[in-house]
Amino acid sequence: MSNQRKRRIGVVGYGHVGVYLVNQIQKEGDENNVELAFVWNRTKEKMEHTVEPSLQLHNLEDFKEREADLIVEVAHPSITRIYGERFLSAGNLLGLKITMTKHPNSFKLEGKLAGKDLSAIRDRTILYEGPVRQLCPMAPNNVNTMAAAAMAAHTLGFDRVIGVLVADPSVPDWHLVDVEVTGVINETNGQVFSVTTRRRNPAAPGVVTGVATFASFWSSILVCRGHGGRVFFC
Repeated sequence: MSNQRKRRIGVVGYGHVGVYLVNQIQKEGDENNVELAFVWNRTKEKMEHTVEPSLQLHNLEDFKEREADLIVEVAHPSITRIYGERFLSAGNLLGLKITMTKHPNSFKLEGKLAGKDLSAIRDRTILYEGPVRQLCPMAPNNVNTMAAAAMAAHTLGFDRVIGVLVADPSVPDWHLVDVEVTGVINETNGQVFSVTTRRRNPAAPGVVTGVATFASFWSSILVCRGHGGRVFFC
């Protein structure tokens, strides 16, 4: 085992992803030189019997006292909205949520989209198509991939990256992400350079997070070794 100081990981949120990450840190932390700094959850009772009392953070305002090197937010976008800047002042922040084409039961919608009767959808249906900026507050649990792309493509940003949210009953156990990058039109022949990729992530019916995503989060934690107060995409 390395003699280097272990990197301390704070986990904000103890849902499916949070439980997975806490278990991984407890199981493989020594060999990867990481340890838990704290675990916070809105409902603290959920941590009882599974998270040691000394590692439970009951008041998120006290996160700095735990001296975490990396804070992983796997709770709700409102947490990052409120605490994101403060998290970054104390450590590195991992932003974690994925959006994709999936079964109607797997969406958690808010705002204007919350009124849609997803249970009535029988065929592939486009719920939204337009700038990512307008979509983010309507589907905060489902648009992390789009938001990350908008931040990475800084010359386009949230207003010029287009997001398409699709509900498709024919894919009950998959989450699909299609990314198309398009270049400028060749004025001579009208041809356009483009690259299209598709990710197929197995997922249990009705869940927000696909199976492969859990391992992706864990891998991202292991490679995140300090980014100067910047957000780290995974």
